[in-house]
Amino acid sequence: MLENYFPILMFILVGLGIGLGPLILGKLLSPNKPDSEKDSPYECGFEAFEDARMKFDVRYYLVAILFILFDLEIAFLFPWAVVLKEIGLFGFVAMMVFLFILVVGFVYEWKKGALEWD
Repeated sequence: MLENYFPILMFILVGLGIGLGPLILGKLLSPNKPDSEKDSPYECGFEAFEDARMKFDVRYYLVAILFILFDLEIAFLFPWAVVLKEIGLFGFVAMMVFLFILVVGFVYEWKKGALEWD
């Protein structure tokens, strides 16, 4: 009876090995030389442990919205491309409307200057 569960156990062990193996190897073999450049804040541009009410640039949010726009576009384009022959003209027009809405969002961010970073 227990031999029926052996493939499941092997699947779990291989999954853990693939997941944890690179982490352990990276921790053991990588050099640990922290400096001020590595410890400096990134992405949002402010210190992580300061006042929560401090002001910072809104372009961070605009870049995040831009990422979501393109992420959604790619997530919907692949399945659409696979079934394009089956859905016909209606599916093509529906996707063109969707892409037009995404392009409007992209143009909005472009005009707001989200793509220009100081």
